[in-house]
Amino acid sequence: MDDRDRRILAALQANGRISNQDLADQVHLSPSPCLRRVRQLEDSGVIQGYTALVDEEAYGLTVTAFVRVRLQLHTTASIRAFEDAIARMDAVLDCYVMTGEADYLLRVLVPDLKAYEAFVRRELHAVPGIASIDTSFAYGRVKRATVYPQLG
Repeated sequence: MDDRDRRILAALQANGRISNQDLADQVHLSPSPCLRRVRQLEDSGVIQGYTALVDEEAYGLTVTAFVRVRLQLHTTASIRAFEDAIARMDAVLDCYVMTGEADYLLRVLVPDLKAYEAFVRRELHAVPGIASIDTSFAYGRVKRATVYPQLG
């Protein structure tokens, strides 16, 4: 991947609906080579898909919770069971493996606090092997970036 590919990716991250002609103009390529590069980035898995960014509150998901989870055991089976269970939970948008006090950090979106309580009681507590759950609620967002930082 070279700098031109990165410029193509940045432009697509900023506007996934940009036309190939406008994209080519923006990265100083002719349309044909530009499209060829985009197709190569798609075929190689660098571009994993296209999506729409939707406002959570307008959609009805007004509560963002960051949930730190610590497991009781760190066996292959307990880790796999936890990760498989999390993968099936619609309210969990992101799950990161962490260093430090918590083993995992989840980003959970729900309509309200009652829905969060139901999520914890019905879904999270149903997962065996959790030692602790610690939640912080976001009451505002300062920044949301969709374009990766430039390298170098």
